[in-house]
Amino acid sequence: MDMLLSGIGMLMHLDVLLALLIGSVGGVIIGAIPGVGPAVAIAILLPATFALPPLVGLVMLLGIYGSSMFGGALPAILINTPGTAVNALTTYDGHPMTKRGEALKALGLAYGASFGSGILSILALILLSPVLAKVAPMFGSKEIFLAALLGLVLVVIAHRGQALAAGMLAGFGVFLGTVGLEPLKYTQRFTFDQPWLASGFDLIVVVLGLFALSQAFLLLSGPEDAPDAKPIKGSMARAMGRTFRHKRLVAAGTGFGVLMGMIPGVGEFTAQFLSYTYAQKSSKAPDAFGNGSEEGLVASEAANNAVPAAAMIPLLALGIPGEALTAMMLSVFYVHNVIPGPQLFQGQIDFVYALYAAMILLNVIVVLFMMVSSNLLLKIIRIPTRFLGVMILTLSFVGVYSLRNSITDCIIAAVFGWIGLILKRQDLPPVPIILGLVLGGIMETKFRPAMARVEVFADFFQRPVAAFLGLAILALVVGHLASLRRQALERADEAEA
Repeated sequence: MDMLLSGIGMLMHLDVLLALLIGSVGGVIIGAIPGVGPAVAIAILLPATFALPPLVGLVMLLGIYGSSMFGGALPAILINTPGTAVNALTTYDGHPMTKRGEALKALGLAYGASFGSGILSILALILLSPVLAKVAPMFGSKEIFLAALLGLVLVVIAHRGQALAAGMLAGFGVFLGTVGLEPLKYTQRFTFDQPWLASGFDLIVVVLGLFALSQAFLLLSGPEDAPDAKPIKGSMARAMGRTFRHKRLVAAGTGFGVLMGMIPGVGEFTAQFLSYTYAQKSSKAPDAFGNGSEEGLVASEAANNAVPAAAMIPLLALGIPGEALTAMMLSVFYVHNVIPGPQLFQGQIDFVYALYAAMILLNVIVVLFMMVSSNLLLKIIRIPTRFLGVMILTLSFVGVYSLRNSITDCIIAAVFGWIGLILKRQDLPPVPIILGLVLGGIMETKFRPAMARVEVFADFFQRPVAAFLGLAILALVVGHLASLRRQALERADEAEA
């Protein structure tokens, strides 16, 4: 309890509260603008947060991460265009309700479900934190290496239908992490005597290129567009109250979101579809799903807003990011010498509680803001896409250059922006590259000390946690290969038929 109060006290500083307010409101605005999304915004802001105290920088990024999905529901419901990728499922039932003249009801249900699941998921984390504090010391070098490898395997398997491409892109990310000076003897690798390669590929430069610059190039090369939407009228608080009619679906969506958020590489999409499928199968009116079902809208929004809090579990407990946004936050930890992992729960649990309290306050700020500003946000949605692209391009290059005052970094970011644009046009995921870059570095630094105490292969799995992680990796790989073989046999049978 003393540590919890200490964490809340850390949060009650003016600069921390101001950063939380800016991040929360900014995240809503960014989420409401189709074509931007939290990854782009966090990538642009990341260099600026390095100059801030660690808690200030992190709560600002958490504010953007946690609130963007609130804002993304607004254009998804009103103009059938998801503000963020994870709000795509919201369009299935949200926009049909708008066409029936029930826009206020749809927004109220979306905001209410998002707020309820957000609070419940954070409370689940607070209850889980004592368990994490006990489990975390059981993770040594071997266990963290295997956990990082498990994360990499999950990232690949999570991209169903694109597993081979995701694996290759993750391998490319691991390769990028080997360029430069290796961490033990500081010998040069893959530099080809080029001085600009000696420092390797900076994570922030790669992130800004793959996410921000690629999105700017996409917007600038696409047709000019300025979406329009009609204003809404009525009591938002009363509309949000309808969420209480669907308490079971909010709880179920939260459960799916927390579970999927804890597993690296899975995230919001899997949680959404599990929640949506459960809601449809347990509904008395399953045919209404996709045609303006309240239950479908609640299930979708509850699941995706429970994920951000849960995604912090592997990051804080093991120092292993589960997706691109937490990988970006990991760099903020490292810059300030706050190392997530077992030692964070042992020595700085008050810092962890401060983050949890910030996430609760974030949800309160966002839902109050959404209740009074939905019509104001409609004007922001109408920003022309070309102008938006120029803004993102300018801010991205400013962010890259501010890292080390290097034109070379800007050129590298532009190259990765071009790579990201190709990936987007080919419908290939850029996230495995980032996770390969981050997890590959973790695996290398932990593998070497782990091997110092290994004489035969079996020694690597002597401890219970290591054995469990090894079996999990084996089971996932075998299960995925069996699934691919089954699909191939089914296709062969269909071809014969």
